Amino acid sequence: MRWTGEYLDIHVDEWSVPIPRRVRGNIRVYPAQLSGFVTQLDDAGIHHWGPIAPSGRVEVNLASPGLSWNGHAYLDCNQGTQPISTGFRTWDWSRAELRDGSVAVLYDIRQKSGPDRLLALRFDRQGEVTTFDAPERHRLPYPLWRVERNIRSDPDIPPRVIQTLEDAPFYARSVLSSGLLGERVTSLHESLDIPKLDRASTRLMLPWRMPRVR
Repeated sequence: MRWTGEYLDIHVDEWSVPIPRRVRGNIRVYPAQLSGFVTQLDDAGIHHWGPIAPSGRVEVNLASPGLSWNGHAYLDCNQGTQPISTGFRTWDWSRAELRDGSVAVLYDIRQKSGPDRLLALRFDRQGEVTTFDAPERHRLPYPLWRVERNIRSDPDIPPRVIQTLEDAPFYARSVLSSGLLGERVTSLHESLDIPKLDRASTRLMLPWRMPRVR
């Protein structure tokens, strides 16, 4: 990865699974603005999260396979001094663009010990951040691997799953329709089940999903 001053340039040189073939190309992420906002996720302040670019644009150009596309982008960072399994049970995260160009992020966290934590943050086009009152949590249909999915949505706009992008034994990434701040929004959403991630069977499967042979 290389920051040019204008965009993040990511060079990809990987192998696909289960059928091995080369995946090569470049991804460019153009931030609309850069954010210095960072906040803690747990009561102890061991784990932190921040959006490097709350909104932006992405260009993907792959030589192998021959694919290219572009669209909206988002870039964030998680960091901690301990494994996430020591502090959390599950979380639901989502990001949605609003009509005025601002971005709403929800981080709905269930700690291993301690009360639930909720981040409801709105990032405007200048990168300024404000909090808002999040609506009630709604249960979503289970994907194939039975990872629990939840989203907070306005009571008059029931949420629904548009597409499940990734369905893994411990993780689900989805595109959702829901209500937020009085608008119907399309959200990119992820659910993480950390006890399932920590299982020995899951860890045995990970090298097949994310090989690192060079």
